[in-house]
Amino acid sequence: MIVVLTGFALAGLLLTGGIFGFFYAWVCSTMWGLDAAPPEIAIAAMQAMNASVRNVVFAPAFFGTPVVLAAAALLATRAGRPVSAWSFGVAALVYLVGGLLVTALVNVPMNGALGAAVIPADPAAARALWQDYSAPWQFWNQLRTIVSGVALLLVGFGLMAIKPQTGARAG
Repeated sequence: MIVVLTGFALAGLLLTGGIFGFFYAWVCSTMWGLDAAPPEIAIAAMQAMNASVRNVVFAPAFFGTPVVLAAAALLATRAGRPVSAWSFGVAALVYLVGGLLVTALVNVPMNGALGAAVIPADPAAARALWQDYSAPWQFWNQLRTIVSGVALLLVGFGLMAIKPQTGARAG
């Protein structure tokens, strides 16, 4: 049971780390780079990136993380590891609400609206469109990043708590 639990926990660590890294990269490089580009180029690039992110490489980390973490929580409960069960369960919930649902309810609709927009020929209009999109999108992405980082820490804590149960140790 511990071997299976550890396998699920490690898979959860990998998936959570992957999604945290994905969101983090947008925070510390991608959006800064787009903000530094001419707005019409930033809009076109963001439209292309948003269209390409729906793929089989991204899907396991985005959709699978809460599933694998919930399974690890159930396995930890069955294995008598309550601290690990709590850590994995809370990590699953934190990511599900603050990562997956925020993305689905906020970032994806924003991406859809930007994707449907025709890039304005007027530089001032393009700048206004990009500024109206970029700042709020970045706020919500920073929230997803923080939440995913918390989930990653919880998974690490849960992994550390999986250890063989031993009797009382002599001083």
